[in-house]
Amino acid sequence: MPTSDELLAHAWQIHQQGNTPYAEKVYRSVLEKEPNHVNAWCYLGIAMHDLKRYDQSVQAYERALALQPNFPIALNNLGNSLRYLGRVQDADAAFQKAIDQSPKYFNAFRNRGTLHAWTGRIDLAFKYYHQAMQLNPNDAELHRNLGVIHLLQGNFQEGWREYDYRWKCTEAIQHNYRQPKWQGEPLDGKTILLYCEQGLGDTIHFIRFAKALKDRGARTIVHIQPPLLALLQGCKGIDYLVPNSLKIDQPFDYHCSLLDVAYVLGIDSTNIPNQVPYIACSKQLIDYWRGILTRELPPAKLRVGIVWQGNPDHQADMFRSVPLEKLAPLAEIDGIQLISLQRGAGTEQLKTWKGSKLIYCLPESIDQTSGAFMDTSAILHFLDLVVTSDTSMAHLAGALARPACVMLGYTPDWRWLQNRTDSPWYPTCTLFRQPAVGDWDTVVQGIVQYIGNLPV
Repeated sequence: MPTSDELLAHAWQIHQQGNTPYAEKVYRSVLEKEPNHVNAWCYLGIAMHDLKRYDQSVQAYERALALQPNFPIALNNLGNSLRYLGRVQDADAAFQKAIDQSPKYFNAFRNRGTLHAWTGRIDLAFKYYHQAMQLNPNDAELHRNLGVIHLLQGNFQEGWREYDYRWKCTEAIQHNYRQPKWQGEPLDGKTILLYCEQGLGDTIHFIRFAKALKDRGARTIVHIQPPLLALLQGCKGIDYLVPNSLKIDQPFDYHCSLLDVAYVLGIDSTNIPNQVPYIACSKQLIDYWRGILTRELPPAKLRVGIVWQGNPDHQADMFRSVPLEKLAPLAEIDGIQLISLQRGAGTEQLKTWKGSKLIYCLPESIDQTSGAFMDTSAILHFLDLVVTSDTSMAHLAGALARPACVMLGYTPDWRWLQNRTDSPWYPTCTLFRQPAVGDWDTVVQGIVQYIGNLPV
């Protein structure tokens, strides 16, 4: 009969292999027999965190700490779960206690820096990241995080260099080809393989660099997510488009991530290739949706598409997504027609909408036939304005040169930079920023005023 410690060790191995629900059952079975097993409570806290059940994670760590107050690992993990719950002061206090108990605890310094990076205290983020750097100067995740902050601040040269460490992080998807990675060599008569590395919005954002390399004489092969194939067929600068579910069957001379092209080209806020639109939408599809929506919708002075919820699995979703109820002031604008562009997660909030005007909901079949974003792209040409949180919709509207108001959290994604209402990436986007963490009311009021000043 295995001991409790042997059961925990076995469950932890399974946990690390990705089967968290199984590990949770084992941790709980140990606790049923030994309710005061400190390590079992800590393991359960980790499982709850990984399953995004952060309240339960906090409770598990607190039980462990009640049994063993001197437990820096549990304190550090507690700080992380509190961070995801937005309990900033409590999280900071937990990290401080972990450091007090273990003054050279690298993870506690790094995680404390991330806490403050998320919540806008960039000065404190730098402070704790640099303290972590003294303990482990070669940590790839730490360098990557510093790169994100430098990019956010507009320090592009240092930012690209530090952000390049992401390829050394354990979760990075490596691209191992016998051909060399492009480092800026001449491309006349050469073929370069370009590939995505993050989400759909990131691909839409950085696909502009295919044309930049095409202009340098390259033949471009672009390896992208299958859902984007139809949308990017009309993108300038692409010679050959391949879904990344398939292997490349054509010869090429170099390879490079689309994002890394920006690094190699030395892109900064002064030389971003921002000629829009760089994604095309067929006139036939635009006319099709214009006809449908003209028949479906009553006459309106202003038709505004809205998106409020991003990917709920994104680690910073609680700072990026906007509760739909916060958009109610938009409905008070005279002559406005609100149209939901939201798909999937977040649409359940429409059931509790209490705005003074109904939100028109598009058919559920949108983008199901033609491909991801295809119908939506055509619909954007019918709308006067898009109001969106920081989602792929912001990138789509920007790439199509459609006017958009982008609602940004207090510490936004790095590409939106700081302290500006315009975007050097997307000339048709206007940025509205939180003045404090969680303050979406001020953001929405700013958009209401902006719309009120638009020419009718």
